[in-house]
Amino acid sequence: MATDLRHEPDAHRYTMFVDGELVSVAEYLDHGRGIVFHHTVTIPKHRGNGYADRLITFAMDDVERRGAGPVSPTCWYVAEWFDRHPERAGLRA
Repeated sequence: MATDLRHEPDAHRYTMFVDGELVSVAEYLDHGRGIVFHHTVTIPKHRGNGYADRLITFAMDDVERRGAGPVSPTCWYVAEWFDRHPERAGLRA
């Protein structure tokens, strides 16, 4: 199984592909003083595989590496991701 995680800055989103098929998307707005993650979705037939968790982990690693935070999670999934990862609280607005 080939997994491809991407940051697509022109589309303001992070994506995850498995074997060439789009399985999960996290959309954001970059205000120049932080990022608002407002929508995360996993294609229904791919739910239950942990794809969204892997995608948000990838996105937060990228945001942190680029110094693009802080992150405001208006998406319930991203907010819950931060609850499950208290070690990343410094990245949250």
